[in-house]
Amino acid sequence: MIKSIAFTVYPVTDMSRSRNFYEGVLGLKVGSNFQDQWVEYDLGDSTFAITTMNLGRTPGAKGGIVGFEVTDFDGYTRSLRDKSVTFILDKVETPVCRMAVVEDPDRNSITIHKRHTG
Repeated sequence: MIKSIAFTVYPVTDMSRSRNFYEGVLGLKVGSNFQDQWVEYDLGDSTFAITTMNLGRTPGAKGGIVGFEVTDFDGYTRSLRDKSVTFILDKVETPVCRMAVVEDPDRNSITIHKRHTG
């Protein structure tokens, strides 16, 4: 029986450049690091990882998208613009959330997400 998602991973081409983005720009904190080839970021009950290991996936290939929930959508997206992050989709409002989509240095898509409360 499946009880949760163990991790989500994006393949990357340059670990140093990617770590600078995910840690320096997005503000993620390293949970574990395996030989600087697989770096995990613990996010609540889930884990997001980046890897330079050959998993049969191409960095930046269009496919799955990770969505990061933020506490301050406007402030966070403003900080990303200040850091010259590329926005693929500008702010969108839906009945359940606000979101925007940005790219990492390998052109992997990342959704910045804020659920409506109440």
